[in-house]
Amino acid sequence: MARSTSFFIFITLLSFAPICFSFKSNNDNLYPQYYYKSCPQALEIVKSVVAKAVAKEARMAASLLRLHFHDCFVKGCDASLLLDSSNGIVTEKGSNPNKNSARGFEVLDEIKSALEKECPQTVSCADILALAADSTVLSGGPNWEVPLGRRDSRSASLSGSNNNIPAPNNTFDSILSKFKRQGLDLVDLVALSGNHTIGNSRCTSFRQRLYNQSGNNKPDSTLDESYAAQLRNRCPKSGGDQNLFFLDFVSPTKFDNSYFKLLLASKGLLNSDQVLTTKSEESLALVKQYAENNALFFDHFAKSMVKMGNISPLTGSSGEIRKTCRKINSS
Repeated sequence: MARSTSFFIFITLLSFAPICFSFKSNNDNLYPQYYYKSCPQALEIVKSVVAKAVAKEARMAASLLRLHFHDCFVKGCDASLLLDSSNGIVTEKGSNPNKNSARGFEVLDEIKSALEKECPQTVSCADILALAADSTVLSGGPNWEVPLGRRDSRSASLSGSNNNIPAPNNTFDSILSKFKRQGLDLVDLVALSGNHTIGNSRCTSFRQRLYNQSGNNKPDSTLDESYAAQLRNRCPKSGGDQNLFFLDFVSPTKFDNSYFKLLLASKGLLNSDQVLTTKSEESLALVKQYAENNALFFDHFAKSMVKMGNISPLTGSSGEIRKTCRKINSS
């Protein structure tokens, strides 16, 4: 009887523990143990600062995840997004997808400062971004081993940021094309879109769905009417551009599959969310699977995050290890 009780307790505790995934990077230059000798405390330092930031503001988990995504889709995962304008560099922070939207830079600054004290010029800002994106576990989401060994870019690309990052009003074909350009497929697109289970979006990012989706002064017909009416209360035809709305109003700070359930109820906030159910039978099938099976969503999401983190990293003697994440090292 005691043995059965102990087993039951073990299973119960296991059900509340974050799911941890271990994946081998498809880039042999990146591997999770990269800093084991050169900076053994690196991962703990990152986790500590991120945990403190998320405890202070739950939204920060989504913000850090988004920074990694916006970095990797421009020139690869090289921390080009973190560079300020200087030395002939025009920052990506001023692009349409990032202006008045990208946030969390001060958290990365704090991480970098702590790492520089522990092991100077050892841990790249690109790796810090990848590690900080694993903050989903703090919201109840999956955890995964992050392949490491990226180096930092000495340049940025404003045009790349404007053109390569999927926009909220993009068509399904355009979004899928931007993913395929990075070596990602339909499963990656739908799984990674699930990051919208946490975080917020601004009124300006979805206003057209409420008032003029197709240039005919009518709302988006794929948007639930009662939900649209609620949104119009705080997202008027003009003004209120920066008003924030939960991407998943059911469990906005919990990383789970309710985002996909909302899509099936025609209550996706962004056009780029809802098109996953209206423009492709294959993506609709995946949305249904994730809505029914949270474990499957977690599994696919973690694998896709590792895959995304492998987009064109700088390794070996390429790039540099910045002293600060906001500017390149002095010559």
